[in-house]
Amino acid sequence: MTLAARALTQLATWPDLTEVEPSCGTGRALASAHGEIVHFHSDQDVDLHLTARAIRRFEDHLTSARAVRLVPGSQWVTLHLEVSTDVDLLMTLVSLALQAQQTWPVPGDGPRPRCNDQHSGTLPRENLSGS
Repeated sequence: MTLAARALTQLATWPDLTEVEPSCGTGRALASAHGEIVHFHSDQDVDLHLTARAIRRFEDHLTSARAVRLVPGSQWVTLHLEVSTDVDLLMTLVSLALQAQQTWPVPGDGPRPRCNDQHSGTLPRENLSGS
């Protein structure tokens, strides 16, 4: 079983998540009552909707995590699952994403932006810090 398959199997048991068709049309997705949370695009690549506010709040932690890739201006983060601790990080971030959607809703939020799979590429943390 791949790391992404293991993560999807675990997350599918969470009571706040339901499997849905991904809006991007690629892979499999899980959503909460507030919208899509996570897209599994391949055996290693996962996009997670955190909200812009959550990304700003935890940016230092996100940019220091080797598995995390950010796209400037995107409310989604991409995780590249290579080791089991990357799955643990994904579980933590999904929990954070669920809390962000429930705790920090932004009045008048429009339609959810597309996931990072639709962007030409994600930037590794080194590029975000200007290094």
